[in-house]
Amino acid sequence: MKITNVEVFLTGTAWRNFLFVKLTTDEGLIGWGDGTLEWKESAVRDIILDFGRRYVIGMSPFNIEDLWFKLYQIEHNTGPIMFAAMAGIETAMWDLVGKALGQPVYNLVGGAVRKRIEVYANGWYAYQGDLGKLTDRAQEAVGRGYKAMKFDPFGPGGRELSSEQLTDACRIVEAVRKAVGENIDLMLEFHGRFSPIMALEAIRAMVPYRPRWCEEPIPAHNHESMAQVVAASPLRIATGEHTYSRFGFLDLLSRKAAHLIQPDLVYSGGFLETKKIAAIAEAFYVSVAPHNCRGPLGTVIAMHLCANIPNFDVLETFEDYDVPWRCDLTPGTPRVVQGYYSIPDKPGWGVEIDEEVIRAHPENPDAKLNMFSGEWEEIMCK
Repeated sequence: MKITNVEVFLTGTAWRNFLFVKLTTDEGLIGWGDGTLEWKESAVRDIILDFGRRYVIGMSPFNIEDLWFKLYQIEHNTGPIMFAAMAGIETAMWDLVGKALGQPVYNLVGGAVRKRIEVYANGWYAYQGDLGKLTDRAQEAVGRGYKAMKFDPFGPGGRELSSEQLTDACRIVEAVRKAVGENIDLMLEFHGRFSPIMALEAIRAMVPYRPRWCEEPIPAHNHESMAQVVAASPLRIATGEHTYSRFGFLDLLSRKAAHLIQPDLVYSGGFLETKKIAAIAEAFYVSVAPHNCRGPLGTVIAMHLCANIPNFDVLETFEDYDVPWRCDLTPGTPRVVQGYYSIPDKPGWGVEIDEEVIRAHPENPDAKLNMFSGEWEEIMCK
């Protein structure tokens, strides 16, 4: 079996375009992959089509390691756009392999170690400064069955916060904690905003509200500085969505720069690469909570990883707080039930993409998000 065609589809949402890769074979099988890289999707599309011409067409879909090594070794100018392109192709190849063998992908890499996958809600917290609205939305998420939820209480904050801004952030977190009670896990998103000392001041201020973790407290690319924050933090530090490939995570973990890692299956280079990252983390006794702001296909792909790796913690989802037609893209996809996904059981990823839904929602060139502006929550958190 050989791959005969490579196609890329973009479908527009409010703040990013979902990027889908479609591989067709000479035996008529179709595989779907996800290469969504927020705000850089058109660049990823061009690289995927280029790689398709130069490497993928004529290749067996089983040769996943061979393709990944060639792209990494020969192309060698890596980075998030490059890795997203690799992930889009690689995940579509896994779909083909699973379909060819009649097995869900997790069965091809060791099988499932759990039957269901704990999730946490993101995208629920637009409130326009109205704490009553925020607490209502928090209670609504709990009413949907979520047992964990993440939010950013810092608005458009930058490297440093004033005392007033930090007091406001504490007031926001306190209101949510009171609204949802003590048994709901709250994750605090810092979005890489702060200097190390400001991050530690903010983390210490959040201790009374018992967050499950504080996420990416400083910009992600200085692992030494992140290690300093981790060593001094009284709360768990989660990071990793902007760390790429096993090589980046080896450095992060070797420096003890995370209590919990959050690799993104697209940013990291694909499904198998993220499984390797999880294996490295397991050697450090570190758990994995995959970053996942993808659409429904990317979420299903993440489910296969979470079903398989022993050191899984919890999976992010925007399912109930995204465009209303989100799940129409992948009819029959598992849905969140009482805070969990059931693992897929059909061959490949277990879902197909409805191309009619893609055509009904074409690429949106204005789908952008500036998290240092005052309106970003209203755009992302509908």
